[in-house]
Amino acid sequence: MTTKPVKEKKSKLLEVRNLRTVFRKDDEDIIAVNNLSFDLNPGEIVGLVGESGCGKSVTALSLMGLVPDPPGKIMGGEVLLEGKNLINLSENNMQKVRGKEISMIFQEPMTSLNPVLTIGEQITEILELHGGLSSKEAIKEAISLLKLVGLPDPELRINEHPHKLSGGQRQRVMIAIALSCNPKILIADEPTTALDVTIQTQILELIQKLTKDIGTSVILITHNLGILARYASKIHVMYAGNLIESGSTDEIFYNPKHPYTLGLLNSVPRLDFDPKMELSTILGEVPDLTLKPGCSFAPRCQLATKKCISTVPPLTESKKGHMVACWESSKVTRKLR
Repeated sequence: MTTKPVKEKKSKLLEVRNLRTVFRKDDEDIIAVNNLSFDLNPGEIVGLVGESGCGKSVTALSLMGLVPDPPGKIMGGEVLLEGKNLINLSENNMQKVRGKEISMIFQEPMTSLNPVLTIGEQITEILELHGGLSSKEAIKEAISLLKLVGLPDPELRINEHPHKLSGGQRQRVMIAIALSCNPKILIADEPTTALDVTIQTQILELIQKLTKDIGTSVILITHNLGILARYASKIHVMYAGNLIESGSTDEIFYNPKHPYTLGLLNSVPRLDFDPKMELSTILGEVPDLTLKPGCSFAPRCQLATKKCISTVPPLTESKKGHMVACWESSKVTRKLR
């Protein structure tokens, strides 16, 4: 009698537990990230989605240890990278992690790249610092990285300054820098901002290909659910610093359980819609992030009750692997038109 080998369960690469990041302003605490928890497995692409101001980018900066202090401060929680709590690390030790084990593509490459240094100088600096390469070795590796991300004529581009490149080319350079030390995790914070649609697709396809080729896990931050439908396996929906819904991409798209998630989905234009049909919108404005009673989405929610206004809904399991924070989640249904 033969027995089938037992498949080893994938260990979690990153575990974020009850992360809380606060900014102090005029003697008030602005809670940018409020008790956020999620996991990331090896070779996985997960999405963080929500409106501007929901806490996506602050979450990324918190994971990287780049929250400006003052006025910001991580007030609690854990960020466990293979069991190592990054929040407890000193700045010197965090510098050894940043870029080597966890890297980030920032929103706007023109403001992230140093305008007075050549492309080559900005890549080789990291390779020499974290990789221990000599100057010649670093230049050779930098050219290989630029080829990897599809930058044309890398031998020539390496000696140019950022302003000589197009937006898409600068973003490719940012990806090359982020991947220079083969990080385990890549945080892509709105990586296609200000790029035209064709270049957006090229950049996202590149990130997906690199994930498959070198096994890097990706946290893809965006306000565009359409992007996550194609590239992410899991989606975490944020609102006012809180995680309000989390699940597989299919669950979020076909069975949303939070009114805010439903509003985001309904506001995505579709090719099969009647051109005369008005786009759906989420009424109201992004809320004040100071701590207040009740559900933060209640002032904008058509399903809100007195309980929603007075009591914060806990994040509970609606279905295996599908979490939602809403008292009225049973009333949320999506009609696919």
